[in-house]
Amino acid sequence: MDTKDWLRELVRIMARLREPGGCPWDREQTHATLKEYLSEESAELFDAIDDHDDPGMVEELGDLLLQIVFHCQIASEEGRFSLDDAARVCCEKLIRRHPHVFGDSEVSTAEGVLRQWERIKKDEKSASRPSALSGVPRHLPALHRAQKMQRKAARVGFDWPDADGVVAKIEEELGEVKAALRSGRPEELAGEIGDLLFAVVNLSRFENHQAEELLHRTVRKFERRFRRVEALLAERGRTPEESSLEEMDTLWDQAKREEEPA
Repeated sequence: MDTKDWLRELVRIMARLREPGGCPWDREQTHATLKEYLSEESAELFDAIDDHDDPGMVEELGDLLLQIVFHCQIASEEGRFSLDDAARVCCEKLIRRHPHVFGDSEVSTAEGVLRQWERIKKDEKSASRPSALSGVPRHLPALHRAQKMQRKAARVGFDWPDADGVVAKIEEELGEVKAALRSGRPEELAGEIGDLLFAVVNLSRFENHQAEELLHRTVRKFERRFRRVEALLAERGRTPEESSLEEMDTLWDQAKREEEPA
């Protein structure tokens, strides 16, 4: 059985890479330059999860862990904080926000746990977050951030009573998009498209769907069907550039029918 402490080994290797005489690239990195890699590694982990790829998950979780250790190593060199500090704060937060496990609170459902978590979190952050919308990261993907904002507003009563109100808002925003198209003012149109997107995200949130995931599904569906159109055209010895929109639209309908259950 492997008894080596691989986490500590990872910390040791990262420190060595950052030392004088280590890796020039690693020594040049900062918190800011590493941001893009943290985002990419998270996306690659999401792909592995969706693909039910355990070896891929192991690799991508390792890459994500490397990014955490990298940031902590940079901070440690400057005497600011260490990996142990980050782990300690995480442990303390988990214990504090699970009083039903580590204290005397009684909660029996997942929904109750979430309400308790949010209440504790709000108490912890109330001094530094004066708005009900505070605490939503600026760098979240736009759909995800919009939905979190809407969810926070709904918790304090700023919400539609039913889905009909949300749909009516979508129709109102679509009307404004059409008017902006007729006006020929690009900036106005851009703003109205953004309002329409926000309203559609709100419908997703109201019906307990994740807008980000729904759009990912649709993008994957589009990619799958378009690749099928390309394959069908290739069987005819042509590319999309050499084909008419009408022909591609007919093949698109064929690709769509092929996916329908028998």
